Amino acid sequence: MDTAAELRADAEDGSGSSSTPVRQMSLWPPPRSTRHSGRRRRQFTKAAVTVAALALIGGGVFVARAYLDGSGDDTVTATSDPDEFVGSWSGRMDQVDTEGDPVAEWDAQVRIEEGAERGSTAWTTFSCSGTLELSARDGDRLVYSYTETSDPEDRCVDESELMLWPVPNGGGLEAEWSAVTHEGTRMISTGTLDTSTGALD
Repeated sequence: MDTAAELRADAEDGSGSSSTPVRQMSLWPPPRSTRHSGRRRRQFTKAAVTVAALALIGGGVFVARAYLDGSGDDTVTATSDPDEFVGSWSGRMDQVDTEGDPVAEWDAQVRIEEGAERGSTAWTTFSCSGTLELSARDGDRLVYSYTETSDPEDRCVDESELMLWPVPNGGGLEAEWSAVTHEGTRMISTGTLDTSTGALD
């Protein structure tokens, strides 16, 4: 290929093989070197990984901070009026198994002490009784842990959970007992408790 100086000399004396030097030059830019493009890709990848890692770390710090800020809170938070629950209540409970099939009907008496943090109960149909201790609040619902204190005929579970919430427009408390039998079957009993002047008073 002719050099630029030879092209100029040929153009001046008219002896060049081409009528114009432009025909001897490429009209397209030379191919770009791939030597630096790989490095740019690696730099972009590193930057993307760094940003993703920072986002994950930031999210983890946020979650940890939110958890730690709330870890000191008591499980029992005041969202309902304890006075709605204080007193003696009684009613009939309908028990079903995990399939929803009826198992038994039984009578319950519940007494909630002032402050609604403790109480006692008697499952009169089965001659069982136990104590109640407030374990959580969920909106207008109170959740109590039941611990058995008497079961002379060995017909009741040792521990269960009682959830109470007010009947809309007054008129008593809705109740839900949740327990697991000695065989491992979960039983749910539901019913409405009305004010009572029974044996627990």
